[in-house]
Amino acid sequence: MSRGTSHQSGGRFGGICYRLRGQDETHRCEAAWRKAARKIVQARGWRRLIYRDIPHWLQALAPQISAARGQRDPRVIWRLSRDCAIEARQKREALKKQRREGFDPATQRKVEKARRTSAAGNSFEVVTLEWLEKQGNTITQQYRQRMQRRFERDLFPYIGKRPVSEVEAPELLAALQRIEKRGAIDTAHRLRGECGAMFRYAIATGRAKHDVAADLRGALTPYEKDHHASITSPSEIGALLRAMDGYQGTPEVRAALRLAPLAFVRPGELRRAEWNEFNLEAGEWRIPAAKMKMRSPHIIPLSVQALEVVRDLKLLTGSGQYLFPGVRSNRRPMSENTVNAALRRLGYTTEQMTGHGFRSMASTLLHERGWKHEAIERQLAHGDRDEVSAAYNYAEHLPERRRMMQSWADYLDTLRDDRKVLAAPFDVSAKAA
Repeated sequence: MSRGTSHQSGGRFGGICYRLRGQDETHRCEAAWRKAARKIVQARGWRRLIYRDIPHWLQALAPQISAARGQRDPRVIWRLSRDCAIEARQKREALKKQRREGFDPATQRKVEKARRTSAAGNSFEVVTLEWLEKQGNTITQQYRQRMQRRFERDLFPYIGKRPVSEVEAPELLAALQRIEKRGAIDTAHRLRGECGAMFRYAIATGRAKHDVAADLRGALTPYEKDHHASITSPSEIGALLRAMDGYQGTPEVRAALRLAPLAFVRPGELRRAEWNEFNLEAGEWRIPAAKMKMRSPHIIPLSVQALEVVRDLKLLTGSGQYLFPGVRSNRRPMSENTVNAALRRLGYTTEQMTGHGFRSMASTLLHERGWKHEAIERQLAHGDRDEVSAAYNYAEHLPERRRMMQSWADYLDTLRDDRKVLAAPFDVSAKAA
């Protein structure tokens, strides 16, 4: 060891044991030297230094460091040893100057720490998750989870840690363009709209001053919204119904296929149907608001044909919670892709028919047959966006809807049996009553 340097306490860095404690006559910053020695031992890259430029107490460590790193030359050492001393002296002089001017460095450190904590609490990711939690009463849990997965996959890795007030339009655009490059143009547009809602929430809570997503209108690749594939030709509908009757899968899936065109609810509402929602004596299926897209309760009058399907299914799954339980557990509903997979198994592609397409099928043909637009829209649960109106209007046009649903089921039987369809297959006199 060099003279004038004492070594009393030990340390272990990078697998090397050595004694490290001492004061350089010029630079009395022990913490800085400890940090320098730690970085020297842990560093992967090495550079040559003039040996006399290395402090004496670090020269003593050179043989041990070189041996641990497999170096032949004991003078090979990391240049940080000298640079660290210069930085430490500069920092010391800056602190002395601040104290002379009446400035407390300890207080400044506390302020900076509080500022960093506040920025972390107002990051893009934190504010987005908070906004998503606030959406619980306006969207279904499943849709909220899909939204969160989009953010976690496509935006959080790039701008999630940034303070929401500092996110700029070019940053958000770059993240959305990554989504476009993989061909998911629809997803990019969805995320831009969801980001806009999140930024408006951040503005309302005082954590942002500008909706950055609004500046991106027209910046993304335009896209045409795809409508759910559906069959609307009467002859093709008849062939589809006959194919579903011959489905060779499980009885539960076959029942779902038969009930889908009779009730024409959304696929998520169908697969999550619960037995406590059905009143078979009254011939009604009442879906609670929490399950509905528009967040208002919905009534489906059940035709004689629909009641037959439900009663047959009750013998199979009536002891559980769901009409259509999952394959692995009856405590969960069947998968959201089950009906679509069954249609694929029957030979219908995604461009021909989907589970959601039964709604388009019913809407198109019911309008063509002269039923009131208001009754059709209410039965499709295309309700009033106003929450107060929706709370009272869910039973609107219910008598007419009952007649319409029974006539629709009778019409489907006619198409299935390939019988001649009259020009007005529905009971016009009953409709007018």
